[in-house]
Amino acid sequence: MPETQTKQGDLMQGTLDMLILKSLTCGGMHGYAIADSIQKTSHDVLRVEEGALYPALHRLELRGLLAAEWGLSENNRRAKYYRLTATGRKYLSAEAARWSRITTAIELIMETS
Repeated sequence: MPETQTKQGDLMQGTLDMLILKSLTCGGMHGYAIADSIQKTSHDVLRVEEGALYPALHRLELRGLLAAEWGLSENNRRAKYYRLTATGRKYLSAEAARWSRITTAIELIMETS
């Protein structure tokens, strides 16, 4: 696929971590629920594949932005539940501010003729 074309649902580089953290602001969730939340909240525009989600969750946990514990899912299956740490909330706040500055700058550029 040429560089200028993207499939519906592709994420810009660096956004997955922010979306995961934002999904967890309302409480802990297991991986499938996080991916489902991102997809539903974006009205099916964004989809997170397992091959990207679980390495990201592991990376965020290693960085201390998430904490995890094992529990049972809604269908009584063993699942790892993730929640934001205080460090994760602080990081999310900084990333959201950075994202806002970037998107505002891109909008300014795109609106020029």
